[in-house]
Amino acid sequence: MTITDKNKVRAVLFDMDGVLFDSMPNHVKAWRGAVAEHGLSMTREEVYMNEGRTGAGTIHTLAQRCWGRNATEEEIEAIYQTKCALFNTCPEALPMPGASEVLRKVLDRELLPVLVTGSGQRSLLDRLNQAYPHVFRPELMVTAFDVRQGKPYPKPYLKGLAKAGALLHKDGSPLLPEEAVVVENAPLGIQAGKAAGIYTIAVNTGPLADQVLTDAGADRVYPSMQALAENLPL
Repeated sequence: MTITDKNKVRAVLFDMDGVLFDSMPNHVKAWRGAVAEHGLSMTREEVYMNEGRTGAGTIHTLAQRCWGRNATEEEIEAIYQTKCALFNTCPEALPMPGASEVLRKVLDRELLPVLVTGSGQRSLLDRLNQAYPHVFRPELMVTAFDVRQGKPYPKPYLKGLAKAGALLHKDGSPLLPEEAVVVENAPLGIQAGKAAGIYTIAVNTGPLADQVLTDAGADRVYPSMQALAENLPL
C-alpha cells in the first residue's frame, strides 16, 4: 500500500506509548510487577507484543496462558488497579525524542492530529497538553475508555476516523481510510491500522526487530520518531 495521493490526507492518527512518550519501560515494570502479585507471569517481550491491547484484553490473554481461562471482572479490576498504582510510582515518562518535530510538521501541513491509544493511564493522558500544548483536542482522543474491542481490531482507528470526520466533513461523516495516516510502534497497533484500511507507519522505538513490525503489516518502518521527522512522507 502506498499513499496514492498525499493531497487527500487530512489527519494523522498517533498512538501514544512508545510514539509520543518514552513510557514503555514504565509499562514493562508496572505490568510485570502487577501480574506477578496476582499469580500470573509476563515477559518483557510480551509487554511489547501486547502493547495497544486494552488492559482487560491483556489480562485475559495472560489468564488464558497461565490459568487456562479468562479472568473474572473482579480479577481484571484488581490487576489493573495494581498495574496503574505501580505505573504511577515510576519516573515520569519523557516525551519521545523527535515527536515534537513530527507534530510541528503535521500542523504546518494543516493536518489534524488525532490520538488513538489503548491506554487508560490518566496520568499520561493528562500530560499530553503539558508536553504538546494545543495539539490534541479532547474530542479527538480515542482511549481505552472509548472502545471495548481494542487493538489489533480496527475499532480504535475507525473511531479515530469518525471523530476526525465529525470536525472535517461538512456532513460529519467519518474520514475515508485514504484521508488518514497512522503512526504506530507496536505490532497490534499496526495490525489495527491496517485492518482499518489506513496507511500505517511504524517507528521502532522498542526492542522488537524491524521484521516483527513489517510482518504485522507496516507500510514503512523508521528507526525512531526523529528519523520520521526528518523524512515525513507527507
